[in-house]
Amino acid sequence: MSGCRPPLLLTLVHASAALLAAVCLATTLWTGLDERGTALAFGVLVTVGELSRWTGAQVREAAPLGAAGALSYALLGADAGEPTQHGVAQVVTVVLAAALLGSVPHIARGQRGTLDHLARRVLTVGFAAVCFQPLYNQGTVSGWVGPAHALLLLALLALTALCDAVLAAALAHSRTRWPFGPLLQDELRALLGIGSAVCATGAVMALAVAVVGLWALPVFSLPLLLTQMSFRRYAAVRATYRQTIACLARATEIAGYTPAGHARRVAALGQAVGRDLGLTEPELTVLEYAALMHDIGQLSLVDPVPAGATAGLPVQEQRRIALLGGAVVRQTGVNAQVAMVVERQADPWREQPVAARVVRAVNAYEEKARDAGPGGPLTALEELRLATADEYAPEVVEALARVLSRDCLTLPLAG
Repeated sequence: MSGCRPPLLLTLVHASAALLAAVCLATTLWTGLDERGTALAFGVLVTVGELSRWTGAQVREAAPLGAAGALSYALLGADAGEPTQHGVAQVVTVVLAAALLGSVPHIARGQRGTLDHLARRVLTVGFAAVCFQPLYNQGTVSGWVGPAHALLLLALLALTALCDAVLAAALAHSRTRWPFGPLLQDELRALLGIGSAVCATGAVMALAVAVVGLWALPVFSLPLLLTQMSFRRYAAVRATYRQTIACLARATEIAGYTPAGHARRVAALGQAVGRDLGLTEPELTVLEYAALMHDIGQLSLVDPVPAGATAGLPVQEQRRIALLGGAVVRQTGVNAQVAMVVERQADPWREQPVAARVVRAVNAYEEKARDAGPGGPLTALEELRLATADEYAPEVVEALARVLSRDCLTLPLAG
């Protein structure tokens, strides 16, 4: 079946990385390894960086130390004042071998995304090496010393980081079919965080090794390791924060006001719809939290709504529950934008922010499809489409239909 074949762009990226790796490996085996001590030192650095990769972390650069070490080797021109002789082929070969060695534990644990990670590493390091090594080995930049040499390295690293961001967004778009523009925007925003630290460390390592030798590698690895630890703590805090919100959202399920898992299903489907509409990561976070807590206003009701289905209530009652929910969310200290989305989920769709439109439509779909039998998804979508004039945003309903069709949750819809 055509749906089982990998996307063309994904295949092209993987094939390009494999071809580059094969050519570089064959060239290195034919010509031999130059400056083996230097190659070993950088290989160990990249391996350690890959071993310390954030397992399961949804971050732009899961192995910052490995990336910095690979880029610094690609831009290395001298070792303790002595010119180096390694070229593009050796750089790619050493980095690939080290990355593969460091990825063994992650592959053994069945971690997803390793192939994409390796393809990006090979292509970005190859790009940086192609931009620098031929110029250095031919003596073109031999006269660039001091600030000029440092600015050259920073410019090449910035260009490499931009290319890597485009490549990462393209891979994500190919795998998920989410809009490319917002994915690229998120990647570029991430460059201001760990990406800038990786580029700065890569440049400093290359410059320091050129002056003092390989002893500079462990010294300048320490700041990046500390930065990585800080990012891990921040990620852990965010994960705990999300778990707290998810537990709070379960209060309506525990109290019997809503069916089990309703909030989680609305949040998951709402995020998919938001991505299809092109929302950025910060907007998706607000959408997820609002979807998890969209029913919390029902806790104020004396008599629970049957099955927690608020979509069939009168508009005034929906708005009252939404306002009560927003008031509860504000008391929890969650982002005020989340409370605003919860409050406005029952407003006319033309007056709602995009996140509130998504929560309203996805919540109604989940409620309508839940008890409608085998044809529930199609029936629910048809009901939402018929109500787009007044109740639901047409673009949100169509995005919901695309997501459901793409994820095989319903049959492809005509039109």
